[in-house]
Amino acid sequence: MSNVLKVAVYTNRGLQNIAENLVASFFPQKLLELDSLLKEPILHIHDLKEIHSEIDLTVPDPVLLTNSHDGVEVVIQSSIEFFGLEEDMCQGTKVFVMPGGMLKSNGQLVDLIERVKPEIRTLIEKCNTVKMWVQLLIPRIEDGNNFGVSIQEETVAELRTVEGEAASYLDQISRYYITRAKLVSKIAKYPHVEDYRRTVTEIDEKEYISLKIIVSELRNQYVTLHDMILKNIEKIKRPRSSNTDALY
Repeated sequence: MSNVLKVAVYTNRGLQNIAENLVASFFPQKLLELDSLLKEPILHIHDLKEIHSEIDLTVPDPVLLTNSHDGVEVVIQSSIEFFGLEEDMCQGTKVFVMPGGMLKSNGQLVDLIERVKPEIRTLIEKCNTVKMWVQLLIPRIEDGNNFGVSIQEETVAELRTVEGEAASYLDQISRYYITRAKLVSKIAKYPHVEDYRRTVTEIDEKEYISLKIIVSELRNQYVTLHDMILKNIEKIKRPRSSNTDALY
């Protein structure tokens, strides 16, 4: 046996031990941890007003144009000139600095996101490890006796799907920050428009609900993978009983 082949065999067996331990022990442990997280008070807020974050941007005083030289007619003329001014008047307030310094993010949601993100990354990494293990177990292509191979391929496809969904959760978190930042910028520029302020609270509530769903989905994915792989572990490890020696 060549040195390269010996290294490959050793690597495959080491990967097998790691992957089997993940499926048998780590996945059940994580699903219990995530189930416990779902029961914590932070994910059991019924009145979503509790997660609202105050936006400390005051509405500026209105600009009044007065001219008392020629009475009412001049005041009307001034108003006409005011409303007919260049379009810059409709482009909002120029913001040089925030009145209270930095405008903070929603602290409660940031804390929750910082707890959820490591769980997402962990699921991606562990799925990748198990997926590689199953892929290396797939034997060479032959005619017939491919039922076990189809189970392996189905397992790889499921692991790949879970990876993709977990990655989309990270994208969702990034989009939340970007969307909220744009809305807060709009509030700073148009502080007199109430709808922008209401939209920020709606975005925060939506993200809170989404994070709760993400934690639930992470737990369910661990359950699904653990159940699927253990039920088919013999076929995954030995898709063709006559080719056992060729798997490593």
